[in-house]
Amino acid sequence: MSLAQRLLLGSLALLLIFIVAVVALSGNRLTDQVERLTIERLERDARMVALDWSPDVDPDALADTAGALLGMRVTLIGLDGRVLGDSEAPLSQLPALENHLGRPEVREALGRGVGWSRRASTSVGRDQLYVAVRAPGGVARVSIDPGNLEVVPRRAQRSVLTAAIISIIAVAFLALLFVRGVARPLTELRDVAQALAGGDLTRRPALTATGEVGDLGAAIHRMAEQLDSRMRELQAEEGLLAATIDSLSEGVVIVDERRRVVRANDAARRLLGLEESIPFSAERLPRDRQLRDALGDALAGSGTEETELLLGTRVLLVRAEPLGRGGAVLTVRDVTAARRLEATRRDFVANVSHELKTPLTVIGGFAETLHDDDVEPEQRRRFADAIQSSAQRMQRVVDDLLDLSRIESGGWRPSPATLDVAAAIGDALVPCRPAAERRGLALEVEITPDASTVVADPTALRQILGNLIDNAIRHTARGRVTVFAERLADGIRIGVRDTGAGIAPEHLPRIFERFYRADAARSREAGGTGLGLAIVKHLAEAHGGRVEADSVPNRGTTVAVVFPSVTPA
Repeated sequence: MSLAQRLLLGSLALLLIFIVAVVALSGNRLTDQVERLTIERLERDARMVALDWSPDVDPDALADTAGALLGMRVTLIGLDGRVLGDSEAPLSQLPALENHLGRPEVREALGRGVGWSRRASTSVGRDQLYVAVRAPGGVARVSIDPGNLEVVPRRAQRSVLTAAIISIIAVAFLALLFVRGVARPLTELRDVAQALAGGDLTRRPALTATGEVGDLGAAIHRMAEQLDSRMRELQAEEGLLAATIDSLSEGVVIVDERRRVVRANDAARRLLGLEESIPFSAERLPRDRQLRDALGDALAGSGTEETELLLGTRVLLVRAEPLGRGGAVLTVRDVTAARRLEATRRDFVANVSHELKTPLTVIGGFAETLHDDDVEPEQRRRFADAIQSSAQRMQRVVDDLLDLSRIESGGWRPSPATLDVAAAIGDALVPCRPAAERRGLALEVEITPDASTVVADPTALRQILGNLIDNAIRHTARGRVTVFAERLADGIRIGVRDTGAGIAPEHLPRIFERFYRADAARSREAGGTGLGLAIVKHLAEAHGGRVEADSVPNRGTTVAVVFPSVTPA
């Protein structure tokens, strides 16, 4: 076989392969895109019809008007499936039409709000593309002949085929006349075409020839550019979707119809503890029964309400919904903080109520007794003292609550200044000395030379020292209370050390919580509110510092605050 024949036959075979691949790829994608865009347009038209469908509007007249304006068939269907209006059926024929409740697009619209299907119409006897949306009065449906959707792809295919035929004729002619000059560019075109058909859209022909071969190269170049542009658009859309899902604070897991996890965003991986590479079997999801039941229901085609489940230390809200063409999407929301906040609020209300109940009972009881004229003056004074003591206790609780609320809400910010530690400790000890003397306690001060100054808010430091010294005195029956200051590598440590009963190890981590008492009965007898150490902790953290506590039962307790070398404003 001659070179011309081999060139002609080889070029024709190569071009035919290329044409089939390009026509199939472009035709299918273009058909899918045209169908998707048409469905979206039909959905918008159906929603416009649904908006105009009100109780005082005649459905059949609305269907006829909308069908004439839109140039398509419009059908209005009641919630019971009866056809209330149709732009292509007279009003007299409507009762004879079949009930549409079983139509797939109607069922989907009633269930999800929107549905579509492509099937043969029993009314008009030919294929139709239906799109239906839920309306207040039922379902608004529009339809068109799907044959119109194939016009653009067919035109594109015909254009491609026409260009291919012209190119084939030109290549055959040139192969016969200019074997040597055409063989090389044809080989290049063959290689480029094969690369494009194989998915390498970066390949481009680098021909310098003129005539039909050059035109063929230019056509392939334009075709490759168009294909590359379409692929980039698809990849950009997929990347945007992936970025959107990954940016959500809720976890999103997509499972296909084969029970494979095909997408899981970062939040879902973190909340569910997923480490497998996509895709992986849904059996690798956490083995929680509620989670598996919700996923199973969604894969079976029924959505679920939000279900709360406990996974490790997290409280999660999980919801599963079926996907339109099989599979399911699983959404996971972390409500651990919200549930913890609810529990904190309940505990707070219960603790405040408990703290105020006793003094209110005392005040009410003694006040009622004082109404009796037979109460002796001495008893009257004792009752009045008890009422005053209870009122003062309530006032302390309220004052501490207000201080704590102001600090936690951000209504207070420290105004740090360089303070003399010895002077600050001396000021804090003055109001505490009478209580210490009544108990026979020695008050001592220990300040290292390198801890003579501290950067802190004066009022906050005075309140911290006052609370720590007051706590130490109230919980120390004998011995001494020592206020100390020392320098650490990261700041100044100021605290109070006592020789009291100490705190058991199981209580020590919680002593800075509001209203927490290691020995509740003794703390109330001593007059404590249970808020002092919580205030100390928040004041220290407002300075950028921290609190520390150490205790040995029956030997004493040390509570200290570490102020950083530079306190944030």
